[in-house]
Amino acid sequence: MNTITRFICTATFAFVLPTAGQAQEIKAEVLHWWTSGGEAAAIAEMANAFKAEGGEWIDTAIANGEQARTAGINRIVGGNPPTVMQFNTGAQFHEVVDNGMLNPIEDVASANNWREVLPEVLIEATNRNGEFYAVPVNIHGQNWLWYNVEAFKKAGVEPPKDFDELIAAAPKLKEAGFIPLAHGGQNWQDHLLFDAVVVAKAGKEIFKNIYLTTDGEALNSPDFRSAIETFAALRELTDEGSPGRSWNDSTNLVITGKGATQLMGDWAKGEFIAAGKTIGTDYGCTVMPNGYIMGGDVCVFPKVDDEEQKAAQSKLAELMLSQDVQLAFNKKKGSVPARVDLDVSSMDECAQQGMTALKDPEQQVGSINYFASSDLTGATRDVITQFWATPSMTADEFIEKFASAVKSAS
Repeated sequence: MNTITRFICTATFAFVLPTAGQAQEIKAEVLHWWTSGGEAAAIAEMANAFKAEGGEWIDTAIANGEQARTAGINRIVGGNPPTVMQFNTGAQFHEVVDNGMLNPIEDVASANNWREVLPEVLIEATNRNGEFYAVPVNIHGQNWLWYNVEAFKKAGVEPPKDFDELIAAAPKLKEAGFIPLAHGGQNWQDHLLFDAVVVAKAGKEIFKNIYLTTDGEALNSPDFRSAIETFAALRELTDEGSPGRSWNDSTNLVITGKGATQLMGDWAKGEFIAAGKTIGTDYGCTVMPNGYIMGGDVCVFPKVDDEEQKAAQSKLAELMLSQDVQLAFNKKKGSVPARVDLDVSSMDECAQQGMTALKDPEQQVGSINYFASSDLTGATRDVITQFWATPSMTADEFIEKFASAVKSAS
């Protein structure tokens, strides 16, 4: 269960609800790992919404997602579950559902018409056996290129619209004293970049098929080989400090003008916002071509017997997907709302770009977490990082290792 939970929010909410003629305090504990500047500002919006309803929020965040996941699962197994846990959107929480660890929230979803306001791909990703088992709190576009406006002005080149243009601009960016690509060399970041390149160069069908088939047609296609070559070429755009660097430290390189670009999900925008930077003046954003790779976060509801805890779960589920909370939370988080029925004119231009893409079914590309098991994600991630760290590995060697990883995890 090493990839079951990615989000752990530990917050305690106290609600005053009338029962048996008198008010009674109901507490809800939520496990999360929102700890960076932008993430902390976003979760504060959710906390403020609970406080406005009479709740008391006590936040216990765990900075590392894997540690947070493990802690949450262990608590469920040990009989001391939190009221709410955070996961990433997709197949990640299916194992927990299948083991009878979660309460469904279908009653809340039906009462609030979630199927009418959520994208179909997101409905599929949060349902199990025809019922909602998770509330989506956002949609994160994963294939955004963030750039420092001044860096491109000093280098005398236009901000890139695709990976080929980024590679072409790299010599002038280096000459002007900038890191062309501020990449954090961690396996999940390598995987994020790889998937963005595959979608951009090979398209969304090949992107999905390389993970779900081993027949060789997708893996040996010219477009996929072109993606591999582009991915390999991007290594030369990074700096010596890349290995092991966290994503937000890489974002800070772009914020402070040391790095020119970063390929990262739109949670990076929260860091720019927290640093007081302005879109268009200080930084810019571009969705890489051929689709909007959708990630995101959900909250799930561990099985509890206590009626007060069940009531708190229902209350939290309803509030998290309410219109006001969706807008306030996502403005700070850098993501876009999970609901497509909202007026996002008050959001920044990057969010509006993302929402435009999100409303087009042809542009919707579910991330690997939407359709792949944790075993498959982990196995392919290892191969991708090995290829990234080994310039001598050929495309043929990579394809062979990748196919073997898919087969072993299927």
